Amino acid sequence: MLRRIAYTAVTYLMSPIYAIYWFLRGIGNRAYRDRFGQRFGIGYPLLPDGCIWIHAVSVGEVQAAVPLIRTLARQFPERKLLITTVTPTGAARVRAVFGDTVAHSYLPFEIPNAIRNFFEATRPIIALILETEIWPNLYHACGKRKIPLILVSARISPKSVARYRRLLPLFSETLSYGIVIAAQSEGDARRFRDLGASAERTRVTGNIKFDFETSDGLPDKGREFRRRYLGDRPAWIAASTHDKEEDMVLAAHRKVLAAQPDAVLILVPRHPERFNAVESLLRKQGLGFVTRTSGDSCTAEHSIFLGNTMGEVPLFYAASDIAFVGGTLVPVGGHNLLEPASLGRPVITGPHLFNTQDIADKFSERDACIVVQSEAELARAVIDLFDNPSKAERMGREGEQIIEKNRGALQRLLQLLDPLIHAVINPSGSASAR
Repeated sequence: MLRRIAYTAVTYLMSPIYAIYWFLRGIGNRAYRDRFGQRFGIGYPLLPDGCIWIHAVSVGEVQAAVPLIRTLARQFPERKLLITTVTPTGAARVRAVFGDTVAHSYLPFEIPNAIRNFFEATRPIIALILETEIWPNLYHACGKRKIPLILVSARISPKSVARYRRLLPLFSETLSYGIVIAAQSEGDARRFRDLGASAERTRVTGNIKFDFETSDGLPDKGREFRRRYLGDRPAWIAASTHDKEEDMVLAAHRKVLAAQPDAVLILVPRHPERFNAVESLLRKQGLGFVTRTSGDSCTAEHSIFLGNTMGEVPLFYAASDIAFVGGTLVPVGGHNLLEPASLGRPVITGPHLFNTQDIADKFSERDACIVVQSEAELARAVIDLFDNPSKAERMGREGEQIIEKNRGALQRLLQLLDPLIHAVINPSGSASAR
């Protein structure tokens, strides 16, 4: 109790810093200013009593949750679905996929007053939190309101456990509020139990990212995009790249061009507020490029296509021969390896894979991806795959097989969720059934 009081005091002291952080982000990208008050307890949608609440921190988690959200909408059509995110890119993805069929809000900061206002406005009957979002005050509020809370596709790395152990009593209390944990793997389940999660309420359901849905006709759309904008040129993509990582990718691309002069790179920064900065970087380095928003096609003068739009990464993957997944040459932890693999593309990553380690391990075991340590190794890997199409095809085929082999987590998760949701929708009925 005293630890949570101390933690709450720290969150109040940190709230001005948090506000300044989001304000500064909003200078470069006005999307961070939209609905700013929701982060501090103001302006939530007023929902009918009994909504089903799903939290997905950013665009990757939203994409992973799409099949789950669609299934819940079909199974419980009388219930409003509320999706919360932390990032504007996540919010944009919610709107792009679901339009107005679901409600959206930003998640409040860990201030009790903001959390109280959030619950009073949205009134959820159950909370589904994707992956590893552990918020002591938010979870405490769920416990006080007797809102069942399920950590969906939950994961926790050994490094995270070491950090959480410093505040073990606080997190043990947090994980004791009747929380159900649907873990990605047995290792994740064991680490949650070590932090204080109930063994009886911890299950291994797998990673729902393997159950994602590919858009209809995406391969055909990719071929058409390639014909229109890239021509008949060897193409590789560096997707979801971060600051400093683009410099390494561009250095690698120069080496690729020395071996394959007609190669084209599709470069897609992770965050839209960095599109202009990356465009300036390309100009500074004197590289010929076109942007997606210009509508222009690559000519012989252009070796780079800058994907400066949101929501088109799957299309760009479908238009490429080889995929490098960003956030891995810099210590960000990596992004979704499954998107390019689902299209049969050979995958290259850097060494920083802690956000997607379980998936990366599965790919490495089957030689379905190449892990590089530097820009020079990245260039050699791209050149090798261009020169050996049979190797590229084999890697792509292995990736597709890994995805098919690991599907089924969504069905296992739904089997776990169904009685929990029905119990809160019809408590008297579930009581009589018992």
